[in-house]
Amino acid sequence: MTGNRSALLISCAALFFSTAASAHRLDEYLQATTINVTRHHISLQLRLTPGVDVAPSVMRQIDQNNDGQFSMAEQQAYRARLLQSLTLTMNGKAVALSASSMTFPPPQSIQKGTGVIDLQLNATAELKAGTYTLVYHNRGMGAETAWLVNCLVPQDPDIHVVQQTRSADQSRYTLQLAIAS
Repeated sequence: MTGNRSALLISCAALFFSTAASAHRLDEYLQATTINVTRHHISLQLRLTPGVDVAPSVMRQIDQNNDGQFSMAEQQAYRARLLQSLTLTMNGKAVALSASSMTFPPPQSIQKGTGVIDLQLNATAELKAGTYTLVYHNRGMGAETAWLVNCLVPQDPDIHVVQQTRSADQSRYTLQLAIAS
């Protein structure tokens, strides 16, 4: 009986934590960025998830002709506006970001609060031995924006994350790297 009770408690806890980890607030536009650094490029994956309460505002920003669909031209225009809200610098110098891919969910998914806009951005970098400070700033796409930013562990054993710092709201992120040999 004790074993069954323990198994039930563990199952309930696992269900709670898996649900909580995937949830976000209904009244925010979550913009989660993952940064990956290699010797030759920096890639950023942005996953933008509007909550149900802010979905109508986000949809109006994308669907410029108000036909209930996201045309390719509307998606590209939204991506261009988003890119204007982002800056990336390396050791104080601006780094140009370009979009390599984008995926927009159907408008109905955004209305339900389950739609995720996925953007892949890239920047060219030639990183030699030394130290680097990368600063990423996302000014958001509305007052309801909430940010998350993190760096993936570099696959190159000579690239070391020295320090990560974030502003209180995570709209500004600083990554210090050291590259050996």
